[in-house]
Amino acid sequence: MQKPTVNDIARVAGVSLATVDRVLNARPGVRSVTIERVNRAIAELGYVRDTAAANLARRRLYRLVFILPETANEFVLALERDIASQAETLLHQRTTLEKRSVLPFDPQAIVAALDALDPETIDGVAVFGPETPSVRDGVKRARARGIAVVALVSDLPSSDRDHFVGIDNMAAGRTAARLMGRFVRRAGRILVITGSRLARDHLERRTGFDALMSSEYPDLKVVASIEGRDDPELIRRMLPDVFAAYPDLVGIYSSAAGNPGLVQFLEETGPYPDLVVIAHELTPGSRAALTSGTFDAIISQDTGHLVRSATRLLRATADRAPFDVTQERIRIDIYLKENMPQQGEET
Repeated sequence: MQKPTVNDIARVAGVSLATVDRVLNARPGVRSVTIERVNRAIAELGYVRDTAAANLARRRLYRLVFILPETANEFVLALERDIASQAETLLHQRTTLEKRSVLPFDPQAIVAALDALDPETIDGVAVFGPETPSVRDGVKRARARGIAVVALVSDLPSSDRDHFVGIDNMAAGRTAARLMGRFVRRAGRILVITGSRLARDHLERRTGFDALMSSEYPDLKVVASIEGRDDPELIRRMLPDVFAAYPDLVGIYSSAAGNPGLVQFLEETGPYPDLVVIAHELTPGSRAALTSGTFDAIISQDTGHLVRSATRLLRATADRAPFDVTQERIRIDIYLKENMPQQGEET
């Protein structure tokens, strides 16, 4: 059976080819009643647009931006490497990727970066940052200007972003709690190291962790979080007071970045044979800690998949095209010393 064409849409809707083209490309100058008639014809015929062919014909160029925190933490550096790698791969697909850095956990810096995006030169943006009212409004303004927006790693649901690309962070927190409950050998206290209470991914991980720990492991008491701001040196300086205050500490859940500071403290003051440590993201530093036994497990997400998925969703949103939901689902990976992939294989 032959696929329906724009000529078929024009015939069924009773309009010109030019009108069909304007509706398909969301250009102005078409009455709402006519748009509805064209869309009815599209649905009736089962027309699926060949976006690649259409873009090639009109020499469509996708211009996408990633707004990331300016930090030396290994997870963000991995994202930056994958953005650069993907940018090279996508050149032949008429897609450009650009990274713009802002101060970490600084809502106003993110807002300024969003407001600086020009819809004449930018089609979409992926934002990795905290959820605040000002960021929410900045995202809404960007979308109102016709720029597609994806929340990356940490969701921004109140902003009406187009898509979220990242793991289910509540499930990640519950996963950490399950591992902690199974690995810890005796009753005691559990510390959670977070990055910022403004970061939704960190809050969701803590919420999921607390819910499962309290319901299934009542002998393990979760103490107040310490807020490390993803700063290894700050975390290293804070830990002596924590260990002094809680001599019965039996577990640490490092739910954010800043792991090098945690590792340095544990290796300088240890060993701690009964202490269970669950951390996030498989990076060179956390690999080494897992290999040495300083960490017991790592919960991770594939940075290459994050970048590829964000790129696909931004292009699909810019084209108003369908996408494969299952392809864009980011897995929660669990690594132990015994099942770590070789470096580079995880992407």
